[in-house]
Amino acid sequence: MDVRVPETYSARRPTSAHAEREIAITLRSRPFRFVTDSGVFSKGGLDRGTELLAGALEVGPSHLTLDLGCGYGVLGILAAALAPQGRAILTDVNARAIGLAKRNVALSGLPNAEVRQGEFFAPVEGLVFDTVVTNPPIRAGKEVVQRMAREARDHLIHGGTFWMVVRMKQGAPSYRKFLEESYDEVREPDRGGGYRVFAATKRL
Repeated sequence: MDVRVPETYSARRPTSAHAEREIAITLRSRPFRFVTDSGVFSKGGLDRGTELLAGALEVGPSHLTLDLGCGYGVLGILAAALAPQGRAILTDVNARAIGLAKRNVALSGLPNAEVRQGEFFAPVEGLVFDTVVTNPPIRAGKEVVQRMAREARDHLIHGGTFWMVVRMKQGAPSYRKFLEESYDEVREPDRGGGYRVFAATKRL
């Protein structure tokens, strides 16, 4: 996630005291275990936005997926589980999140998930994906989130889809309008609890 917000889950190297815990989460009827810690997003358990996005996410069995701003790895690990003949790359700027995501990939036992540290799309330069998914760092500001959405298009294959979730009170309608200006097709596969999931597809 981006560095330009007060330290919570977006600092490059969080300085908050460690408070590790292990949580159990069921996603798409699959049980997972995750190690979390202070200094990362939603350390206490799965947040409603990620839960909604995880339930709606469409990943084919051989898809290459990017989890952009992966935190401790929920969406990327799920994507790897859904694509046994594919691959998932998880990226984040937060060094603590990266360490947790690597541990959680190991806990998952999935050989087709990889974790890389870096900002925006720098860790996957030159790669294109079937799917890019993010629960974006809204507090980093609209410019950052729009950049993530805009640059994702350049890292999608033709027919690839960018997935994101946004709270209504944090500007979901305006983000949908931005996606409609940037992509060829925008769907809303799910909504609930004040959140909306958007799937923006690159056709051309």
